[in-house]
Amino acid sequence: MESTSLVLSIVSMANMAVLGILICIFGKMYVTTKAQLPLGMIVVAGMLFLHNIIGALAYFSMDQLFSHEIFPYMLGVGIAELGGLLIFLKITLD
Repeated sequence: MESTSLVLSIVSMANMAVLGILICIFGKMYVTTKAQLPLGMIVVAGMLFLHNIIGALAYFSMDQLFSHEIFPYMLGVGIAELGGLLIFLKITLD
């Protein structure tokens, strides 16, 4: 595996870790309040989690099929997603 694929996979796994924390937090909110908003946030976070699982598996198994010129852009998108998720986590915890 090339170093760029490894970095992309690590960023996807970091995204999955933050999304897992968010899913747990929203799950606890839903259990205590029975409100619909946390349930919707669980669905959204679950879909993003699925997106990152597929992405990480693709980086591991199909790195030879990707054009290496596109890796910096894919890394930028992954890092931007991680930054947004970390901000979302901080807002959720406040």
